[in-house]
Amino acid sequence: MPQTRDSILDALKRLSLPDGGTLVERDMVRALRVDGAQVSFVIEAGSEEEGRRLGPVRQAAEALVKALPGVDTVTVALTAPTKERPQPAQGEPPSLKIGGHPKPQAGSMKPASVARILTVGSGKGGVGKSTVSSNLAVALARAGRKVGLLDADIYGPSQPRMMGVTQRPASPDGKTILPLHNHGVTLMSLGLMLPEDQAVVWRGPMLMGALQQMLTQVAWGELDVLIVDLPPGTGDVAMTLCQKAEVTGAIVVSTPQDVALLDAKKAINMFQSLKTPILGLIENMSVYHCPNCGHEEHIFGHGGVRDEAERLGIPFLGALPISLDTRLAGDGGTPIAAGEGAMAEAYATLAAQLVEGGMA
Repeated sequence: MPQTRDSILDALKRLSLPDGGTLVERDMVRALRVDGAQVSFVIEAGSEEEGRRLGPVRQAAEALVKALPGVDTVTVALTAPTKERPQPAQGEPPSLKIGGHPKPQAGSMKPASVARILTVGSGKGGVGKSTVSSNLAVALARAGRKVGLLDADIYGPSQPRMMGVTQRPASPDGKTILPLHNHGVTLMSLGLMLPEDQAVVWRGPMLMGALQQMLTQVAWGELDVLIVDLPPGTGDVAMTLCQKAEVTGAIVVSTPQDVALLDAKKAINMFQSLKTPILGLIENMSVYHCPNCGHEEHIFGHGGVRDEAERLGIPFLGALPISLDTRLAGDGGTPIAAGEGAMAEAYATLAAQLVEGGMA
């Protein structure tokens, strides 16, 4: 007889935690999904320290469920909130100044050590562009590519949290910026230079100065591809990047609803006006599968992005579902593409398309 959600939870009740209670009693099991012989769930710790202590519990839970009859594959992720990164002490000068007006520059802003630059854009916010960017970067790294990820969403940088990076980048000389690394990806974000709750109150020239610094002053090293997570819309950052950084191509992310597609068309038009090749469109939040009853619901509509891609003659790269696992993984600092399961496979397929097409 196949396992059910209730039978999996009953089994996990037998696993005691080091400080008392069980995962089920303490409501730490999230996103439990049973798909035939495949089981996946997330253990959500209450703190970063607790998350480190629960490593053996995660392994024990995986082994316990895998030993159940009818279970072939088990994927267990462990997430925890990250600490706010330490900031310089009061009165201590920062190691590097970010922002300011861009410096005159005759040549391209594309780093010489970077083979290709791919932008991930959207016409509006909230469609999952940053989630796609981080997971695509990790999927490409798992496919053997040397990958960088630049968080150019300067007003709303989210990649440090999604990639599980909290340190402030070092600068040995006050000019060169040493990027951070996690999940096989080299990362730079303005969010690493500021407290999480501090707003960036800058006008256009300051944005351009920060973008120039993050492209030309970061020691990116040899990269096959640098993925740039753009801010939503068609503003200064996207325009400057496409005009001055020799962008290889752009990916546009949209949800299938009409309102999002209206704005996605504007992003497409911007890239076309700037002579930036559009590699394809991605339909995000395409469908929701209820983990309890298996019911399928198209909350934002379905197929709109595919239809628009066909109408415009642009490749359709795939449809991604609404996934609680994906959200939890991103909040926990380990993109879902770093693990196993259906969502990781979806991003691996997307990465393979780009590699086979010579774009990454």
